[in-house]
Amino acid sequence: MKLFHCGRCASLLYFENSCCTSCGASVGFAPDVMELLAIDPKGDGSWVDIASGIQYRLCGNYQSQGACNWIVPFADSHAFCVACRLNRTIPDLSVARNHDLWVRLEREKRRLVYSLLRLGLPCEPRQESQNGLAFDFLADQPALFDERAKVITGHSHGVITLNIAEADPVERERMRSQMAEPYRTVLGHFRHESGHYYWDLLVRPGPWLGSVRDVFGDDTKDYRQALDQHYQYGPPAGWQSSYISAYASSHPWEDWAETWAHYLHMVDTLETAWQFGVRVNPRGEPGIDGGPELAFDPYKTHDFDGLIRHWLPLTLALNSLNRSMGHEYAYPFVLADPVVEKLRLVHRIVNAG
Repeated sequence: MKLFHCGRCASLLYFENSCCTSCGASVGFAPDVMELLAIDPKGDGSWVDIASGIQYRLCGNYQSQGACNWIVPFADSHAFCVACRLNRTIPDLSVARNHDLWVRLEREKRRLVYSLLRLGLPCEPRQESQNGLAFDFLADQPALFDERAKVITGHSHGVITLNIAEADPVERERMRSQMAEPYRTVLGHFRHESGHYYWDLLVRPGPWLGSVRDVFGDDTKDYRQALDQHYQYGPPAGWQSSYISAYASSHPWEDWAETWAHYLHMVDTLETAWQFGVRVNPRGEPGIDGGPELAFDPYKTHDFDGLIRHWLPLTLALNSLNRSMGHEYAYPFVLADPVVEKLRLVHRIVNAG
């Protein structure tokens, strides 16, 4: 994530800010320029960027629900921003706590959309494009002993479904422990499920399918049977030498989705480090020298080896900093050589244009 500054007082802003905590200016993220702008109301429903004078409108979910901080060009006929237009179903907001859970989901979804826009990937709402993307945010129904009442997070034909319980930190930690997962976040879910969407969009119908099968394996093997076997018997022994996670070993589609999500983790975290001017050069550790400060935009580079060269020492620093604060490892992964090659292929596909 890049760093943003207030257009009025130049103070540092967070991506989620709707106002500057230093000068009080209203701010909104403008995806047309990929900037968080300081804006002033004009009294006619429009807001003006303080720096450029360009007119915008608040996204409908910004104005009425406080669930978004994005803005829309004033001439745009859409009531909602490009991120909110991806929503097909939102939770029933008359139910207690659903609004808070939805706001948390939207916050993480906007980070996904930011990455997709930065990478130049197609990100059109399904209601506006046959091959577009849509989100259903659903809640379990209170039906005792009926598994059909449970919402399963997943992807199907361009629609990503997320159980809103994932936005509850207590419930998510319970699931993480139950599933024996070292890493489970809402943003991780969004990135993983988007991987399935882009498989259908970029891999399945195009020239990359053969290369992906060579690296990830034969995706034609029975998916449901593979998942059943994974949940019954667990991952194969030594899975760490070939897969980014235990779940990735269950089927090539899941391997792709886990690797895709990891690539998005990598470039977005590297962008944050780049924007902060982070340089990692561990003292007294031969072979872990991070070298010079990252000098290129991780979202726009074709130098995959450069990404990996900076990524590995950065994750060492992240883990060490987290342990210094008494937390678990921020990055509980090991990138074996086959995993690096899978990430390389994802990088090639993303940058193929």
